Formats: sequence, C-alpha cells, structure tokens
Amino acid sequence: MRVALHSVLREGLEAEYEVEHERIPADLAASFARLGIRDWTIWRSGRDLFHLVECDDFAAAMTALDDDPANERWQAHIGRFVDHFEEFDGSLVMPRVWRLSEQPD
Repeated sequence: MRVALHSVLREGLEAEYEVEHERIPADLAASFARLGIRDWTIWRSGRDLFHLVECDDFAAAMTALDDDPANERWQAHIGRFVDHFEEFDGSLVMPRVWRLSEQPD
C-alpha cells in the first residue's frame, strides 16, 4: 500500500530538518522494517513536506509505533521542526493511476 502525507515545517528550520534526515537512528529503521514499512520518501518545497510511505498496513504500523521506544525518541527530537500535518478528507491510500514505463510503444 502507498500512503501520502503532507506536513509543514516551522519557519527557518528547513535546512536543519534536511540534515536531521541524512541518517535516521538504526533502531527506528529496524522498527519500520519490523512493522512492514518498506520505504518512506520525503520531498520538500519550501516549508511543505510531501511524504510517500510504502508499507503493508499503514494504520497498524502507526498504532504499533505509538508505543515504540525508538519512535518515541525520534518524535521527541524531530517534532521541534514540524509545525503540523495536514488533515485529509478520505483515504490516505493512493491507488496508482498512470505510469510512463507501462505505456505502449
């Protein structure tokens, strides 16, 4: 499953946020793998962050991460950079609509 998220950084912390993501803690990466989070990509445009999470079950992973010590430490640390996550109406799951590589010649 693919899930899209949109968060917004606090003003003036954009560069520092990127530095913090050069390498996440190994125990957090291990928790993600254990919970079926296969990939998490973040793009930034100004203060806006666009996340694409590829995982087995996003809701289950987020519930499990609520009680995960590695995630608790990471959220306490990285939370100072994030102003908020945007709320969406409807599903966060993104069905694929189109792919260039699958176009006929």
